[in-house]
Amino acid sequence: MSVSHPCKLVHVGEYVAEVEVDLIETKTGWSPSLSLEDAEKLDEVREALEAGDLKRAGQYAKVYRLTPVEV
Repeated sequence: MSVSHPCKLVHVGEYVAEVEVDLIETKTGWSPSLSLEDAEKLDEVREALEAGDLKRAGQYAKVYRLTPVEV
């Protein structure tokens, strides 16, 4: 079993949060997978962004505001 540490993005409205998670690689057909703890962390960040609570989301992630670009 190996573990990598990529980031998952959670996008809500004008915000996107970059959440570091552990992807677990095994020799089963269910790889890669997240731990329950990381799945709950992603849910917590999504709920915080939906509530407009950037401070709470920022406890688990880097939060960015998206700005549209005219082309």
